[in-house]
Amino acid sequence: MEYTVISIGTLSKNPLWQERVAVRTSHSTTTLIRSESAVILVDPSLPGQILEARLFERTGLKPDAITHVFLTNLKPAHRRGLDLFPNAVHWAAEMEIEIAQQALAAAARHISGETEGQAKLTAERQLLAAMRAAPDQLVDGVDLFPLPGYTPGQAGLLLKFAARTVMITGDAVPTQGHFEAGQVFQESFDINQAKESLTEVYEIADIIVPGHDNVLVNPRG
Repeated sequence: MEYTVISIGTLSKNPLWQERVAVRTSHSTTTLIRSESAVILVDPSLPGQILEARLFERTGLKPDAITHVFLTNLKPAHRRGLDLFPNAVHWAAEMEIEIAQQALAAAARHISGETEGQAKLTAERQLLAAMRAAPDQLVDGVDLFPLPGYTPGQAGLLLKFAARTVMITGDAVPTQGHFEAGQVFQESFDINQAKESLTEVYEIADIIVPGHDNVLVNPRG
């Protein structure tokens, strides 16, 4: 098994840099996991054409080589390039899917007629219909790891190697700066839960792939 960062993410505004308004387009870090039985792309954040080029640049692979896509959460910034992989299995944590379905049902009660909102609802329904609840073990050596807080169903992936553990955290760890400062997104659904998830990452992971930054080594090591 091996993993490769396809694209390093960034935040639209980084409060650790004294930014209070959006100054860039946010996109999440995209990672590829290759095992004997699957090729998993995590958080395909860039638009399809750009992501296809980046995937080929970093791995030599074309979109049809991807067998599975995993979303750490269902926020739009994590799935802009999802349509590039119509034949792959689309995974997210079961709770994340359920919460999104509930939110969609609530929104549908307030939208009627042929409006832009109705078109968005249709697109979201199609997306959720294609999502599957990720198993506890995606492939040998790659485990689903719940990291709730930023969203109720936020989840990462724990990659287990012989001498180290690697955790792809999604927004549970926004950036290296957030991790070193012990900070989470202030916009989190549940701040306390998000802090507990951050602590779990600190205790378990040797190497961390944050949601919007490059790979970092856990300083406790």
